[in-house]
Formats: sequence, C-alpha cells, structure tokens
Amino acid sequence: MTSIGRAEFEKLVEQAIDSLPPRFLRHMDNIEVVVEDEPTDEEIRSAGMEPGDVLFGLYQGVPQTKRNTWYGNVLPDRIIIYQRPIQAGSRDRREIRKEIRITLMHEIGHYFGLGEEEISEAGYE
Repeated sequence: MTSIGRAEFEKLVEQAIDSLPPRFLRHMDNIEVVVEDEPTDEEIRSAGMEPGDVLFGLYQGVPQTKRNTWYGNVLPDRIIIYQRPIQAGSRDRREIRKEIRITLMHEIGHYFGLGEEEISEAGYE
C-alpha cells in the first residue's frame, strides 16, 4: 500500500479532472467531485455491493439520461473518490494516479447514464 497525504491525493484528483477530454467537460453540469476517506456501509449498499466489498468511487445524483423539465434548483450531483481503498490497492503513486482516473471515468459514465456493462465495454471497470 502506498500512502500519500490528503492534499496530494486531492491534487491527483484535480489533475485527473483537468485531463478529461473537452467533449466530456462541455456536457458536465451541476456536479462536484469530492474526496472522502472511505465509503460508509450505506454507500457500499447503494452501489449494489456487500459490506466489506472494496469501493473506489461512487456517483450520487440524477443521470443526464433521466433528467427532464422537473430537473432544476437541485443540489449538485456528486462523484466521490475514496482515498483509502485506492491507496490500499496501489503499489505506488503512479498506480494511485491511474486508479483515480479510471474511477473518475467510471463514475462519469454513470453521470451520463451508462450502466456497468457499457462502462466495462468502454474499459472503465
């Protein structure tokens, strides 16, 4: 396990966001990306997993494919990136950076309304 501080981890998340293709960024609205230490049991269950399973990230919100005229004046959707599980599954800083990007892209897929199978086909499993 490689351990880095929160500030450095958040910087890697910011770099991953900045590296997103403009075609994604243009279509992202009312969403925030946050870093938390680790998921709660409730967050793990909401992802369709069992307590004790490893979760690197989570999308919370209304996917763009389900938004319609009622969607407005709502709190931002959230993509949560979990620092401890990513660090625990990484051997070095390079792997942490790679896993952050994969996790971010996976959760953005959910934001755009993609299911697990479609995300897997895109290579962000």
